[in-house]
Amino acid sequence: MKYLILTCVFANLSWHAYSQQTPPKPAIGMATGLENDSLVTAAGYNCIIESIGRRISPRTVSDEAFQKSIPLFKNLKAPVYAFNLFIPADLKLVGPNVDEKAVLEYVEAIMLRISQTDTRMIVWGSGGARQIPEGFDRKKAENQFVAIAKKIAGIAAKYNIVIAIENLNSGETNFINTVKEALHIVKKVNHPNLRLNADIYHMLKEGEAPAIIAKTGKYLVHVEIAEKENRTAPGVAGADFRPYLRELKKAGYHNKIVIECRWDSLAKQAAPALQYLQNQVDEVYGK
Repeated sequence: MKYLILTCVFANLSWHAYSQQTPPKPAIGMATGLENDSLVTAAGYNCIIESIGRRISPRTVSDEAFQKSIPLFKNLKAPVYAFNLFIPADLKLVGPNVDEKAVLEYVEAIMLRISQTDTRMIVWGSGGARQIPEGFDRKKAENQFVAIAKKIAGIAAKYNIVIAIENLNSGETNFINTVKEALHIVKKVNHPNLRLNADIYHMLKEGEAPAIIAKTGKYLVHVEIAEKENRTAPGVAGADFRPYLRELKKAGYHNKIVIECRWDSLAKQAAPALQYLQNQVDEVYGK
């Protein structure tokens, strides 16, 4: 009996210690091609984000080629955490020329293929597809987008995939340019398979204050980053990301942070960029 009581006490103490542990810091990944797997891993990155157009889309990848690539996805050193470049620009999501049937058929094909990999996230930027035509009513466009996003999220749920909608700066599209606007859309869609990607590069381009991040709560599932000028890798211009990282910590964010930038030389810059960003993450989250 005494042994049983002591066992329970130690078990409770162990659980208390476990529950009080500091949550993990965000791991850092890179948006790049699978062919860079070894380089990315050697530099210390945790994962890759790859393009749907390059690896998944039936428009550009035959069934035979896709089936041959499945073992590649499953044997990467740095796994594919998400796919990006979701909806092609010609498949309009808003405006007078929306072909909903074509959009949903395309989405279904994409989801089916992704479900055969180990990846369960899509980053939804697709600035061309969501561009509001000149003179078209913005409120009507928003309603169109929300309606089709609900259907797309429903397809994602069928395949156990989460879509993270991305804020894009106004130089790339004229709709959903800030995290605040993206969060508004996610809440209107109100579907567990549609969530939020806060892209800090686009926030910097739009001059969006970091404070909005702390308000994203459960909706924030993904973060991307690059320096403001010329979308350079962290450390090239010496950007201070710590104000944004502090808000991420306030929001309870512990998922990935992915560098999506322009590289002058990936081989030379990959490791220094990771170290530069990691130092700032460590300062904010703790080592």
